Amino acid sequence: MNVLAQAHTDVGNPILNIAIFIAFVVVTMGLVIKASRTTKKASDFYTGGGQFSGPQNGFAIAGDYLSAASFLGIAGAIAVYGYDGFLYSIGFLVAWLVALLLVAELLRNTGRFTMADVLSFRLKQRPVRMAAALSTLAVSLFYLLAQMAGAGGLVALLLDIEGTTGQAIVVAIVGALMIVYVLIGGMKGTTYVQMVKAVLLVAGAAVMFLLVLFAVRGNFSQLLADAQAMASNSADETVANRDILAPGAKYGISGMTRIDFISLGIALVLGTAGLPHVLMRFYTVPTAKEARRSVTWAISLIGAFYLFTLVLGYGAAKTVGPDVILGAPGGENAAAPLLAFELGGTVFLAVISAVAFATILAVVAGLAITASASFAHDIYANVLKRGNATEDEQVRVSRITVVVIGVLSIVLGILAMGQNIAFLVALAFAVAASANLPTLLYSLFWKKFNTTGALFSIYGGLISCLLLIVFSPAVSGKASSMFPNADFAWFPLSNPGIVSIPLAFVLGIVGTYVGRNKTEDPFKQAEMEVRSLTGVGVEKAVAH
Repeated sequence: MNVLAQAHTDVGNPILNIAIFIAFVVVTMGLVIKASRTTKKASDFYTGGGQFSGPQNGFAIAGDYLSAASFLGIAGAIAVYGYDGFLYSIGFLVAWLVALLLVAELLRNTGRFTMADVLSFRLKQRPVRMAAALSTLAVSLFYLLAQMAGAGGLVALLLDIEGTTGQAIVVAIVGALMIVYVLIGGMKGTTYVQMVKAVLLVAGAAVMFLLVLFAVRGNFSQLLADAQAMASNSADETVANRDILAPGAKYGISGMTRIDFISLGIALVLGTAGLPHVLMRFYTVPTAKEARRSVTWAISLIGAFYLFTLVLGYGAAKTVGPDVILGAPGGENAAAPLLAFELGGTVFLAVISAVAFATILAVVAGLAITASASFAHDIYANVLKRGNATEDEQVRVSRITVVVIGVLSIVLGILAMGQNIAFLVALAFAVAASANLPTLLYSLFWKKFNTTGALFSIYGGLISCLLLIVFSPAVSGKASSMFPNADFAWFPLSNPGIVSIPLAFVLGIVGTYVGRNKTEDPFKQAEMEVRSLTGVGVEKAVAH
């Protein structure tokens, strides 16, 4: 009998799990404290002084990008839904081509600290910075919500915590650690944590990948057949009737569900190039060439990891089974830890779970510093203080903002517990692709684009996306919704990307022609074009 199926059996050794968690926190906290000794200026706090190499930043990007959704959510989605779950991996990976080809180098050449630096370069500073900062905060909070929800489910599983109160306490502890990391180490400390986490995550996933293939003697077809057989023997009739090797297990085959899937795919592919915490990493390298190198390294690491998730997901379906996964604390998000327990026992579970815990901490730290930098640099320094704030004032406001964001993310994370975090992250991608990407591309490539177009695009994309999410089945109307006992879902799609993203592009065009009589500075436009394509003037701007 599968030991995990026994209702009262602990998964692993809670004391060992806690010990490894603490060991990771101690080691990474040491790195953060060391980094804090060289964090003196605003540029150190926000971008680590722009001194990281391409490979270093590539590992940090992978650490920032491979979130709890990648490790826990996708593995769980594949284990329970099969083919449809793997589509998350495809979308997340392909999205990097958009970032590499259209954004990375141009963004590094044009900005200084935040995405708003680029959007406001040739437009009116205050209104555009305010809009860009608000969209940054919205995306960061959505992403934080997913990571915090994953933390609650993961640690509840490992420490055998039952009920929502225990999970809520775990979420609060993760939020507190995130605040401490960022307050002490800034971007330098956060980057070191992300690099360590990337190495641990990819290495841990690789070991599990090899163990699963070894169990089936390298026969991937046999793995798929065994996974399907396990699903077919499920006590849940819905799961038993599910074909996890074919499309439709999660999204169905009706016209509306196909549209929902297309909407999800659009959001995933276009979202990465608009994620503020990923875009901010391009400022931590000294040149545009290093920005390109960092993306190349990141794609290699991320691509390998997502190939591992396919085997991990089906391995969990075969070895653990969907009934046990869905019945565990954290639901689908428990698939990878449960698989680790079956493959290597208590110690291996503790190690892999510590890696997952590291994943969550690294990502939430990156999100927190991005959101705080955007508020302090864009809203406080350039909107409220009109560019007259000192660097010490900016850093102080940024630190205060980290605390506020941490508390807010704890509250939202508690509300989102039990949701599949890959799905929650997909919503963050939809917001990023709707509010940020159209304006970013228009600013970089369209000469006629103006302030009115930017405001139409940012606010239109952000508001439409958020409204459609609130009134979608993701929030109410279904047993799997965030509020299952309420029903105000008049929008039929769970992901709004197919509506909100094209709408944002269209609004950018409409706004540009509505405000065509409000002339922008043609010299600034020309300077931005030259700088983005050649890098001329970047060093001077960064030094400033």
